[in-house]
Amino acid sequence: MPKPSEIIDMVASLQNDTAQEEYTDAAVLPYFNMALRDLQEEFELNSIPVTEETSVAITIPSGTTKVPFGGNPSLPANLIEINQLWESVSGQETWTPMFKRDYIPQYMVGLQYARFRIWAWKDNAIELLPCSQDNDIKLNYIKSLFPIVTDTSVELGPKFVNIFSYLGYHTAALCSMLIGENETRAAALQGQAEQALTRSMGISIKGKQSIQTRRKPFRFAYKMRRGIWR
Repeated sequence: MPKPSEIIDMVASLQNDTAQEEYTDAAVLPYFNMALRDLQEEFELNSIPVTEETSVAITIPSGTTKVPFGGNPSLPANLIEINQLWESVSGQETWTPMFKRDYIPQYMVGLQYARFRIWAWKDNAIELLPCSQDNDIKLNYIKSLFPIVTDTSVELGPKFVNIFSYLGYHTAALCSMLIGENETRAAALQGQAEQALTRSMGISIKGKQSIQTRRKPFRFAYKMRRGIWR
């Protein structure tokens, strides 16, 4: 599995500094983490399958009206955005969809219900109607993939295999712009990064859609006019 140090080695080589006299692990690591955050946003924007997750059942005790991060009950720590919320009587696993509202209607506040039915998002927490029984919820959500890296020697895991090239080129582009102050090199490296990202997302999207890639025929880009290739 790839390591941050291997990607930083690639960055140093792209800067003609294979001895890492200037582009050391310590110097490059902040820009590597910037590249990770950029990649996370690209994956979220394009609904790449590896960002999609379904939570375990979260039991909501009767009377509970808010589910925050780090509470009891708590939202998943890697939650970025909720796509769908489901509910069931606790322990029964009979899931029905809940419907998002901008706000919990005021005429429903202060009463108790058997099921939640609706939910709202406020102050980084799920807001619910108070129920007279324990209910479970499940979340279909977009998750955070890439934690901040502090140790360049750790293995990053299989999810990094197809994004190695992108991270190398994009990190190098950031370093060229912000360390080397070389806009021409930065632009060239960013072009390579975008090509690598397109390949990476193509692999994930093709797997999701079960699409087979067709090869372009020889001289596909040319047009034939009057029997002559132009």
